[in-house]
Amino acid sequence: MVSPRDIRPRIGLTMGDPGGIGPELIARCLAEHDLRLRARFCVHGCPDALAWAQQRCGIDASWTSVPACASEPPPDDVIVLHDAQYADMAPMDAMPSKQAGLASKQWVESAIADAMRAPDDPRRTDAIVTAPICKASWGLAGYTWPGHTELLAARTRARRACMVFESPRLRVALATVHVPLMDLRNLLTIGRVFEPIDLGHAACLELGMERPRIAVCGLNPHAGEGGRIGDEETRVIAPAISMARERGIDASGPFPADTIFRDAAAGRWDMVVAMYHDQGLIPLKLLSDSAAVNWTVGLPIVRTSPDHGTAFDIAGKGVADHGSMCRAIELAIRLSEARKRDSALV
Repeated sequence: MVSPRDIRPRIGLTMGDPGGIGPELIARCLAEHDLRLRARFCVHGCPDALAWAQQRCGIDASWTSVPACASEPPPDDVIVLHDAQYADMAPMDAMPSKQAGLASKQWVESAIADAMRAPDDPRRTDAIVTAPICKASWGLAGYTWPGHTELLAARTRARRACMVFESPRLRVALATVHVPLMDLRNLLTIGRVFEPIDLGHAACLELGMERPRIAVCGLNPHAGEGGRIGDEETRVIAPAISMARERGIDASGPFPADTIFRDAAAGRWDMVVAMYHDQGLIPLKLLSDSAAVNWTVGLPIVRTSPDHGTAFDIAGKGVADHGSMCRAIELAIRLSEARKRDSALV
């Protein structure tokens, strides 16, 4: 147990889809001594699933099981908040299911609620790190949310939010996320492109950069070639960049996407704004070697996650790489500590 004066941040971990690798990721991360020295943890999930994952991974990390209805959980280093209706979920088939969708959605809702509590509330957590969900499981459970990002923005009443990926060699902000490519022409507006430039700039400042350099991708091949291959660059993207520069942001572009990521990986740019999901995520995942972290920027709370999915094909085998989950926790700790320092200065 820890002292009531313990000032380490308290990080909420959601188990994700219990049929995926989420329980294994959390089990492995909780066995990392350095992480447990830096933070306390509240796992929203199933104790049986965590115990089973520890057994499969061949590790033994201690934790305390606490009913989800507890108004003042014990100050232990690691607690697992569990709901009786989802207490018997391990082992589970590694496939989408209604039960997994109901459970994983409830765990996310519980984590958001705790992160939104008042600073003096004993249930409050300083950040959320979410293990991967299965959207098909959410669909079977009757939920239509495209993913974590949209749910978090709605529950926290965020006026705007942006998906940002942070890795050792590349940072990427997305103008659009889970939308069909055929819809991009109607979705991209000057405001929708300006928003990730602005929030990407804010993310870099929060990471300690004094004057971030932001590169903005074009949508079309060769960034449109001056309108010969589409007009989105001149009609939408360039005006958004001009708007950002008028507000003091060092933004440039639009650049051809087939070359700008190479320059960013070489250190020329601090953040790249991509127009759609795969435009930004393919180079990021190619270069990150499982070290990238998904960070939802613009929320009133800190939320990070690993940059991969449920990996049903290897779930339960005890071989899942927890590197991205560890980095997501490390970033959540870092951001939580920075926000506490900033709030103390106000």
